[in-house]
Amino acid sequence: MKDILIHGMAANNQVRFYCCYSKSLVETARQFHNTSPVATAALGRLLTAGAMMGSMCKNDSDLLTIQIQCSGPIGGLTVTANARAQVKGYVNNPAVMLPPSPAGKLDVGRALDLGVLSVIKDIGLKEPYIGQSNLVSGEIAEDLTYYYATSEQIPTSLALGVLMEKNNTVKHAGGFIIQLMPYAEETLISDLEQRLKDFSSITSLIDKGMTPYDMMNKLFDGYDITFTTETTPVYRCDCSKERMYKAVMSIGKKDIEEMINDGDPIQVECHFCNKKYTFDPEDLKNGLSDS
Repeated sequence: MKDILIHGMAANNQVRFYCCYSKSLVETARQFHNTSPVATAALGRLLTAGAMMGSMCKNDSDLLTIQIQCSGPIGGLTVTANARAQVKGYVNNPAVMLPPSPAGKLDVGRALDLGVLSVIKDIGLKEPYIGQSNLVSGEIAEDLTYYYATSEQIPTSLALGVLMEKNNTVKHAGGFIIQLMPYAEETLISDLEQRLKDFSSITSLIDKGMTPYDMMNKLFDGYDITFTTETTPVYRCDCSKERMYKAVMSIGKKDIEEMINDGDPIQVECHFCNKKYTFDPEDLKNGLSDS
């Protein structure tokens, strides 16, 4: 199955949904960062959520960042996405290793433990919008559900999952976001709550061969459903030598002069793709003279 992200409405436009299959996206991130299985699961879930949440943005220039600061051994995660479902991300400790949870699954909750989830939306205003909530489980889908309820007051249900192969590559990854419109009827809300409670885990459905279309048709069986958009979520880092150069030149004149006096080239590494950029003292001198 190819990576795909679909968006649509159901139940007489009382519900909107996003559903994503993201195996290639998550596997690309795993290869970039050489993540352990539990780090792959955590980052993969957040990247999948980021692709769907980013696609909610209205303008191509809008950017959404999801940041998790936590006390667990993974140390934290960052994911950035745009309206075209292009995402990038990293974990602070990609090599974290933990025993399986009591249920025999990758223990993402223990890897994160206590912490804070922040959603930063840069939509072209003077200041970005920042919403925050505490982590309630570390399982990411539950934490984002709680974020939507407390910070944006939108009744939301999320499912996120990453299934690993025995060789620690990604077998499947995906998720969905279901959101109620303000005018949703109580009978629909109760019915959906029960349906979601009975719904199997996202990875088990994918492992049975179900596509995002199949899953949404199953969830909303008996209701009208309209699929409005379809896109391909991808892992894409937009770093460049010019962008890194600007970052280096922004650290302060005194520090830059010290680097020049040292006489050695400096190397800067991108957090999102691990690409390295080298700048020699002459580059730094030119930057100071231009400022």
